[in-house]
Amino acid sequence: MKKLILTLIAALGLAAGSVQASGGGGIAWDKAPNKTNDLAALQNGAKVFVNYCLGCHSAAFMRFNRLRDIGLTEQQIKDNLLFTTEKVGDTMKASIDPRQAKEWFGANPPDLTVIARSRSGSGGTGADYLYTFLRTFYRDEAKPTGWNNLAFPNIGMPHALWELQGERQPVYEEHESHGHKTLAFKGWEQTKPGAMTPLQYDQTIGDLVGYLQWMGEPAQNTRVRIGVWVLIFLGIFTVIAWRLNAAFWKDVK
Repeated sequence: MKKLILTLIAALGLAAGSVQASGGGGIAWDKAPNKTNDLAALQNGAKVFVNYCLGCHSAAFMRFNRLRDIGLTEQQIKDNLLFTTEKVGDTMKASIDPRQAKEWFGANPPDLTVIARSRSGSGGTGADYLYTFLRTFYRDEAKPTGWNNLAFPNIGMPHALWELQGERQPVYEEHESHGHKTLAFKGWEQTKPGAMTPLQYDQTIGDLVGYLQWMGEPAQNTRVRIGVWVLIFLGIFTVIAWRLNAAFWKDVK
């Protein structure tokens, strides 16, 4: 129940901050690992998504049985991922009642089907933003939720994955220029360990972001492969057409 409540509150942060989130936040975005071709990473990302995101956020344009495209069988999907429905052919609907969510929070939690495509900005791709955002939460007792975020300052949501990452505090260094003092982000201080090491957590977030990328366009890798072969064909055909043209016109004066 505690995890569900935290996830419900998290919905407000993404809904209220979509404009600011796309604008870049407070720090430079880290480059997200590209895992859309890694089936093991996508499967783990799907598991993390269902366990930590689907409580509030739907993916209304994705059906559970589409996860067969990342190597899962229907039985594996039924046994491990069907927490909000009983049918493998249903869409990924949040467990929260939309009417209750609107009554409690004033707005329904945003759908995450294309979240990785919609959050791109001057700082990088949508995947870069999500990868940075999910790794830069820190404790801030001044906030109602007790959490803040460097990529999204004054975020209105708690850290739904804090049990995995633990608790951290940003470390700043002071710079003085022309009589003005400024603080620059230097790194992190781990104040409470989580269930995962920092490396394991970063890898897990990379898997989750990879899944969100894939979910936004499941056929993207097929599209890229077809595109490469089309370009190769056009290149070869161009050479053949050029040589045929030269052969046809060589005796014409």
